[in-house]
Amino acid sequence: MNDPLGGRMDGVRHIMTLRIYYEDTDFSGAVYHASYLRFLERARTEILRAIGFDHRHLYETKREGFVVRRMTIDYLKPARMDDVVAVVTSAESVKAASLVLRQTVVRDGETLVTALAQCAYLRHGRPARMPERMRREMMRTE
Repeated sequence: MNDPLGGRMDGVRHIMTLRIYYEDTDFSGAVYHASYLRFLERARTEILRAIGFDHRHLYETKREGFVVRRMTIDYLKPARMDDVVAVVTSAESVKAASLVLRQTVVRDGETLVTALAQCAYLRHGRPARMPERMRREMMRTE
């Protein structure tokens, strides 16, 4: 599914583009390190939306959804105000109640940030199996 606001699927990868605004930067005009966490979170939400799942609907109807258990981030090069970057997200591993997503932030083909997000699926605050269709969509191959 392609959504001009939320990005698009490209095979097994989800690509979300965004522009860097003043509010995303520090005093030097480079993206503040914590701003990348927001960009990565948006992209994780949008890959779910692209495969037919909505965080709010899952929580409101079943009290379930993902939480980040662990995240590793490598900051390689800075993005700057007015840059257009893409956040590329793909599943590295998918288990019954967890998944690991590989995410990169790129500008004109140059990798700026790499991250791995280990996410747990919870129902009523407890680990639970994610829906089978969600698992299949996350594991799909080209």
